[in-house]
Amino acid sequence: MKQICLYFEIHQPVHLKRYRFFDIGKDHYYYDDYENERSIHDTAENSYIPTLHTLLEMCKQHKEFKCCFALSGVAIEMLEQYAPDVIDLLQQIAETGQVDFMAEPYSHGLASIGSEESFKNEVQRQAHRIKELFGIAPKVIRNSNLIYSDEIGSMAAEMGYKGFFIEGAKHILGWKSPHYIYSCAMDNRISLLMRDYKLSDDIGLRFSNSSWSEYPLMADKYMDWIAALPQNEEVINIGMELCAIGMFQPLSSNILEFIKALPACAAQRGIGFATPTELVEKRKAVDTMDVPYPMSWNDEERDVSGWLGNTMQREAFAKLYEEKFVGRILACKDRRIKQDWDRLQATNNFHYMTTKPQAVPMLRSFYDSAFDAFTNYMNILGDFIKRVNDLFSDNVENDELNALYTQIANLGDELTVKENEVSVLRARLEKYEGKTDKTAEPIPAVKEEPTKKSAPKTATAKKAAPKKATSKKTADKK
Repeated sequence: MKQICLYFEIHQPVHLKRYRFFDIGKDHYYYDDYENERSIHDTAENSYIPTLHTLLEMCKQHKEFKCCFALSGVAIEMLEQYAPDVIDLLQQIAETGQVDFMAEPYSHGLASIGSEESFKNEVQRQAHRIKELFGIAPKVIRNSNLIYSDEIGSMAAEMGYKGFFIEGAKHILGWKSPHYIYSCAMDNRISLLMRDYKLSDDIGLRFSNSSWSEYPLMADKYMDWIAALPQNEEVINIGMELCAIGMFQPLSSNILEFIKALPACAAQRGIGFATPTELVEKRKAVDTMDVPYPMSWNDEERDVSGWLGNTMQREAFAKLYEEKFVGRILACKDRRIKQDWDRLQATNNFHYMTTKPQAVPMLRSFYDSAFDAFTNYMNILGDFIKRVNDLFSDNVENDELNALYTQIANLGDELTVKENEVSVLRARLEKYEGKTDKTAEPIPAVKEEPTKKSAPKTATAKKAAPKKATSKKTADKK
């Protein structure tokens, strides 16, 4: 049976403000609050809220319908601050039991190719936040912009994840189809779900394009395409940004009506829906997938050149993920430093610096050019690095920082173990107290105390027995 895995990415870039060289050391706030609030409200009102209402209605009407979400930690923070209704709707959808949530780096950044320790730390924090908000512990992971390589897959497997959602790029698939489950070439413990970028982009990028040969796209036609796939190709992964519905493809294009009609059209053709977790738990990998170099879902090349393709981007990347600096970030406990670190890592900061030709006109925020974006970012990064370095002595070497971070991590693990032990003991205590409450005479132990105190009298009485025996013998003699 063919199954569709439909997932939506939710991430909001944090807009930086104009920051000049002379602000370094004086101004430690880097964000354009007005633009951040405006963009969040605009996206929530025109995309997130109407789309999530539609998905909630679909879950209630079609019990076989399922979907998945991937939220960056930065997006969660922004939504909680400016659009909490979006979080409320996601929680309502989670309560239906028909959705899944994937793990991903908290910052939506490039840590997976910059720092393994930072990447693992971020994924752990984001997964904890997802569990806290929606009651679901992610078992499948995706990376920022679907960046993936064999090495990254191996890191995810070491963290205990069962699946990795990646791009079904032609240059790594070759003759293979994206409609199967594969396994990581370096660690077969983790399964790979390949996004069908054609079927995904038909909705996310081309749906409202009147010059497209398939325009207008109807739900029954779309499902006919999926039903016509070879019989053995049963896993169809469709993924896009949630803001594609309502922002890239305006609501006036009737895209919500198209989405709403998908479950009924799928059922008519014997096509079901599944979450990423269900797929990796119930289906086996048919082969391994070799991805020696990082790939992504970005641009036609499907690589990381959109963020690291020129010298400016690589210089900023090297400064941000310098080993000693990352060690200090992980060791520090300053909340503001941690928040700035998450926001400065976001991939959009590097994408503004790209000099690659773009098929679609690129929005560079308020920047006039790639060099302007680089200059502004490096000014902010210079101040941020100074703030972090001021927290540590210059004599502290990287080995000491790593030892300190390892010690902190070990203490955290010990606390987790202790918390689990406390939970077990509490459960036993509650079980024991429950049995005690059901007993007819709940205070037998208290009544035993007088008996214990009277024990000496009994002992004295036993000692007195020989005297009676002696007097009896005396009587006999007489």
